[in-house]
Amino acid sequence: MRGAVLYAPGDVRVEDRQDPAIIAPTDAIIRLSATCICGSDLWPYRGVEKLDGPAVMGHEYVGVVEEVGSEVTTVRPGQFVVGSFVAADGTCEICRSGYPSSCVHRVFMNEVGTQSERARIPLADGTLMATPGMPGAELIPSLLAASDVLGTGWFGAVAAQAGPGKTVAVVGDGAVGLMAVLAAKQLGTERIIAMSRHETRQKLAREFGATDIVTERGDNGVAQIKDLTGGLGAHSVVEAVGTQESMRQAIGSARPGGHVGFVGVNHDVALSGDELFFAQVSLFGGPAPVRRFLPELIELIWERKIDPGKVFDLTLPLDRAAEGYQAMDERRAIKVLLQP
Repeated sequence: MRGAVLYAPGDVRVEDRQDPAIIAPTDAIIRLSATCICGSDLWPYRGVEKLDGPAVMGHEYVGVVEEVGSEVTTVRPGQFVVGSFVAADGTCEICRSGYPSSCVHRVFMNEVGTQSERARIPLADGTLMATPGMPGAELIPSLLAASDVLGTGWFGAVAAQAGPGKTVAVVGDGAVGLMAVLAAKQLGTERIIAMSRHETRQKLAREFGATDIVTERGDNGVAQIKDLTGGLGAHSVVEAVGTQESMRQAIGSARPGGHVGFVGVNHDVALSGDELFFAQVSLFGGPAPVRRFLPELIELIWERKIDPGKVFDLTLPLDRAAEGYQAMDERRAIKVLLQP
């Protein structure tokens, strides 16, 4: 099969890889209908994360089940499935408490590499969810978004306690930040402030429910949020980037007693104890428990109540994945869908 491999920063190649096979009785094999490039894939692509030799790429996926192991009971061959970017057994105490992304047996799907034609999905019963039927082509991008960015943005909004009567600020205008805007709107939030300096992303944020746009960053961005909220700050802030500046901006934008949901993959973020102590805000986040949200998200998509697939603004065949990485790295694309 064909699959994407990162050899060095900036060097993505699509090449022949070994076909997947059932290894454990809890595995499933799927043929991908769509996959995509994630903002977190750009960290190793840019050389921020070090590589230990060539790395298979991709952790977002939807497709049709081809084969299942002897212990798989919740999905069967021929079904269309959406899977989480973290494989989980669904039965451990942590999974049962609602955090399958911290399952004691978890497998991050980037270790499998789903920017490919086919993939082995470990722990299929706790990882995959079948859709009500075979989706039309128009639904596939939205279902693909549910595999990671939609679920991650949703978790960011939930962690920030977005909802009726709240003002929500979203730091980051990438796919996850835009999905957090959509999630905050679905959760009943009346005022949503998107922090973005890019016109196309601002437009999409407004489509998803943003009521205000702040273009400033850092301390200036915080000051603008305070100006918009009577000097108090937002009740809820979603941090969707993962840098020192974005985390400080998120904490500074929250009012005392507010909540920050951080879902950007952190890179060298160090928090000041004094700032944190006197901010009096709650911080909650980490890898999103996407599988927990999949039933609700798939239903919303299936019933055409949300259209998160709009976040894909460039579609390429899998063999042109390198072009997709370059487009996202240069911010010419928000999120790239790859067709195997």
